Amino acid sequence: MTSTISFRDSNSGGDQSEVHYVIPSLENHHFTGRESTLDELKQKLFLQGNTAEKVALFGLGGIGKTQVALQLARWVKTHIPDCSIFWAPALSLESFEQACSQISKKLQIEQHLDGENAMELVHQHLSAEKAGKWLFIVDNADSGGLLFDDLYRYFPASKSGVTLLTTRDHEVAFSFAGRDTILLERMRTEEGVAFLTKIIPPDSLCDQKSTILLLEELNFLPLAIAQAAYYMRRNTGTTKRYLQLMRKTENDRMRLATREFYDITRYPKMSNAVATTWRISFNQIKGSDPSAADLLEFISYLEPKGIPRLVLPILDSEEEMESAIGTLCKYGFLTRRKNLDMFDIHSLVQLATQLWIREARKTQQIIATVTRHMDKCFPSAKYTNRETWRTCLPHALEILTRDENKDISERYSLLFKVGRCVLADGRAKEAVTFFEDVCAWDERHHDEEHPDRLASQHNLAGAYQSNGQIKQAVELLEHVVAVRERTLDEEHPDRLASQHELANVYQSNGQIKQAVKLLEHVVAVRERTLDEEHPDRLASQHTLAGVYKSNGQIKQAVKLLEHVVAVRERTLDKEHPNRLTSQHTLAGAYKSNGQIKQAVELLEHVVAVQERTLDEEHPDRLASQHTLAGVYKSNGQIKQAVELLEHVVAMRERTLDEEHPDRLTSQHELAKAYQSNGQIKQAVELLEHVVAVEGKTLDEEHPDRLTSQYTLAGAYKSNGQIKQAVELLEHVVTVEGRTLDEEHPNRLASQRALQPQTS
Repeated sequence: MTSTISFRDSNSGGDQSEVHYVIPSLENHHFTGRESTLDELKQKLFLQGNTAEKVALFGLGGIGKTQVALQLARWVKTHIPDCSIFWAPALSLESFEQACSQISKKLQIEQHLDGENAMELVHQHLSAEKAGKWLFIVDNADSGGLLFDDLYRYFPASKSGVTLLTTRDHEVAFSFAGRDTILLERMRTEEGVAFLTKIIPPDSLCDQKSTILLLEELNFLPLAIAQAAYYMRRNTGTTKRYLQLMRKTENDRMRLATREFYDITRYPKMSNAVATTWRISFNQIKGSDPSAADLLEFISYLEPKGIPRLVLPILDSEEEMESAIGTLCKYGFLTRRKNLDMFDIHSLVQLATQLWIREARKTQQIIATVTRHMDKCFPSAKYTNRETWRTCLPHALEILTRDENKDISERYSLLFKVGRCVLADGRAKEAVTFFEDVCAWDERHHDEEHPDRLASQHNLAGAYQSNGQIKQAVELLEHVVAVRERTLDEEHPDRLASQHELANVYQSNGQIKQAVKLLEHVVAVRERTLDEEHPDRLASQHTLAGVYKSNGQIKQAVKLLEHVVAVRERTLDKEHPNRLTSQHTLAGAYKSNGQIKQAVELLEHVVAVQERTLDEEHPDRLASQHTLAGVYKSNGQIKQAVELLEHVVAMRERTLDEEHPDRLTSQHELAKAYQSNGQIKQAVELLEHVVAVEGKTLDEEHPDRLTSQYTLAGAYKSNGQIKQAVELLEHVVTVEGRTLDEEHPNRLASQRALQPQTS
């Protein structure tokens, strides 16, 4: 592109002026890339017909503005030989005045009047037509007050001259150059790799993956890359080792960020450490906009990407908030996304801010403030809030990693809210960890009968159940129910909720009779006290129907579920999880009742909605696909069943522990589909695995364990392993004879399967 630029005329009108150069001797043999920025500068400043006489280059401290300006100066010296170049740092009034003194000596300007200073002399000389073409570079003009109050009046102006100003401050850049401003952004991937490899020896580079990961951690910031590269050279380190240090502890990251190094490409006595470099900007912000400094401190403990406006602290007015955000954005510390209510911050900026907070001994104070605010603004786990809490969740999780808030009650209130949300999103393992922390806190601070303590135990039991820890769930809920039955009225919602949940885990634990008895009581009370459309009444009816189905009471299950589905279809959105769950369960009851076509139609609808609204690995989506595959199998669509189940099994094997009930259930169902499809060996192999795992984790009388043994016996028979089939069936019949009613469908099925084998 540069070879096509046609430069504007000097309009000097006189003899060719003598050319002078006053440029810092900051040789940078490592300069890499930035071609697009340099081309834009050349076009704006030197293209014939271009009216830009002033251009501002702005960007974050350490982004490489000085180096780009130097590269432009060297290019001008080579390609525009009749253009003088003058360089004046605006770090302070003294640095600018000293630079002007050097320029005046170079130009051999004579002082005519007493009191004329070098800045005024340079201004007068270069503003005259006889000065010819010139490029005047004002570097590091980061203080708007200094620039416009003290320095700007000394900037020369001429039809033959152009001025380039570099600054960290977007507002300064815009005030100086209007629309002729250029943002210098972080390096592209290929530029970062090339820059790093110019500084460190080849044996310091590890594999490409670790190099790219390191550059990402450094935000592709040239100063941070140089700092890392010089550290590796000094310590004969590698990219992989430096990356490990950055990720090891917060102290390691901070020490690396503050580590000084000698760099001849930067101004003498100027800090080269990333954290120290930004201290200038931070101090300017603190002095001119304290609200922005407070906001930066708050944000430094959030997840750096995707910060929603709603998690930010509330200032005295909307205007003050906009101003504070604008200040952080103009210094490059905060980036506003196209969605105006979403922001990003450099992780290294966060780290530097945390360092300043630590030095001021304010770490605990700031973390407490962030924790309390996050607890206050974090949304509930309602279905309608799903998108909101998913946006807030990474930031809540980030502040919850801090040890400094371990003794703050709001931390555990936030943990409780976060636990409910991640559980609703199918992340049972995380929910268990969160609720265990909450329970431990409540047990230390509340009596056994305190509502908060019982609520956290109730929720922990639900997480245990979702995570397949059924015994722990039963034990905890029996305790909660016992306390609530002792302290609350029969109709109290909390007492009924814990009885409902206990019945639910009884069912999961194979205690069907206890589940039926408890749920019939809950349903009776709720039908007496709640409206027909009340969610709690419908939830208990739904759960009772599922227990009826498990107990062989299929007709009662279908009737109750059809009622629940009808009410929910009348009152809930098509995508509401409760509506989909009841449709799912009704389809399962239809299948058990021989209504296969209705089951297929209903489940295909549920799966279609969930595939549109839920992640591929979400438990609800996988559960519906699992059930649909079973219905396909019952409808003779064996290939579709196998294909769908293989997908479900693959997802669950990737996301769940080997002993998780949902993983085992899907493997069991896939084995049955394999058997129906003639893949007998695969069926036997998979079922033997399921039976072996359940033999280690479930009681001998557990229905799931007996069902898997029964199915494996059938696969043995199909595979010609008659002795193994008979032995396993005899065991199943013996156990079921001891634990199930004489007319229970499962007991009768096992007896029928055994008779032909032993006759």
